[in-house]
Amino acid sequence: MKKPPDSSPHNHMIEIQYTTAQEALKIVKPGNRVFIHGSAATPVCLVEALQDRHHELNNVELVSITTLGQVNFDKPEHRKSFFFNSLFVSAATRNVANSQNGDYVPIFLSQIPQLFRKNILPIDVALVQVSPPDAHGYCSLGTSVDVARAAVDTAKYVIAQVNPLMPRTHGEGFIHVSRFYAMVLQNSQLPEVNYDFQTSPVIEKIGYHVASMIENGATLQLGIGAIPDQVLKNLTTHQNLGLHTEMFSDGIIPLIEQGVINNSQKKLNPGRSVTAFMAGTRKLYDFVHDNPAIRVMDISYVNDTSIIRQNPKVAAINSAIEIDLTGQVCSDSIGTYQFSGIGGQMDFIRGASLSDGGLPIIALPSQTNKGISRIVPFLKEGAGVVTARGHVHWVVTEYGTVNLFGKNLKQRAQALIQLAHPNHRESLERAYHQRFGQA
Repeated sequence: MKKPPDSSPHNHMIEIQYTTAQEALKIVKPGNRVFIHGSAATPVCLVEALQDRHHELNNVELVSITTLGQVNFDKPEHRKSFFFNSLFVSAATRNVANSQNGDYVPIFLSQIPQLFRKNILPIDVALVQVSPPDAHGYCSLGTSVDVARAAVDTAKYVIAQVNPLMPRTHGEGFIHVSRFYAMVLQNSQLPEVNYDFQTSPVIEKIGYHVASMIENGATLQLGIGAIPDQVLKNLTTHQNLGLHTEMFSDGIIPLIEQGVINNSQKKLNPGRSVTAFMAGTRKLYDFVHDNPAIRVMDISYVNDTSIIRQNPKVAAINSAIEIDLTGQVCSDSIGTYQFSGIGGQMDFIRGASLSDGGLPIIALPSQTNKGISRIVPFLKEGAGVVTARGHVHWVVTEYGTVNLFGKNLKQRAQALIQLAHPNHRESLERAYHQRFGQA
């Protein structure tokens, strides 16, 4: 054990000892369920130390949402030791989640904390990454409070990777060092998300269409990617926007700095941007560090429909893999292949639809990069319906916008065909006639 560098004149008040990752991870036993902190907070050092014990472990279940960083969960030598039970599939876990050594739990992001708090998936050991303790002994969950708050509150043992490069964020992420079974000091760069999105005329049109729907005083929810980034670029002349979003990315920073996002019209948390986690570049992590204008909160609060709906004009901007002619949205799988997860799409689509003046939006290119239509007569066999047709309102492609709310099946199909790529409209018309007869 070693003491940390004394960065504060008050640190002598708190007795803190660090250990090695190898020593800390000895607490994990065969048959345990281990939570892994997600997104930019993925504790790579602890995960690697756990994987190094594979020869002495078996039947260890790993649970997590998105993971980032240089960690491979699909090594052949780990397959007998670990089962990855994903709560949201990401690039690092896609192979294992679709194999015999992993699986996926379909669940709304807002309800994942219930799995831990109600002992449906009780956590034996939680591996988290935190900021260094302050003078009072409090660390911060930093970039990801989301589902980690519930895991830390309920796990039998919590092991913390303490990183001086983890931002100290305000909100619900503070944890006293007394809660940790062990602390491992690791000074390492947080994983960054490449923010150099390739724009295109298609993406630019979608961004323009969506931004033109958003009114001054609206409350925004959007993720990371080419479409949300393009939407944000089109909002620079808007006024008094608010932010209540599960995810916070670099594209939001200019709008806050310019005063476009000032949160002045929100009913809840006025004057403050609310998020559950953030992923982006070092610029983002520095921007949120010790910034009281940004609250990083438990996902069961951020994504609670009854919370979302209280803010005015909630514009929830989400995407999809494909949408059928009746409005069913698949955004988590390609047929039976699990690509991502339900996430918070339904939480916000529903919350926005109940918000006064809200805009629940599904925005997607009309076809894939390979020229396959995303608007289809039927979803692929085995595809997951993330957003049911009764919940869908606005659909946007580069060819325009349509509101499906209140439309019958025939009207929906006709409207969606007009949003499809011209190369596919004839085949969609044929499918329409086969299903509904002549118009």
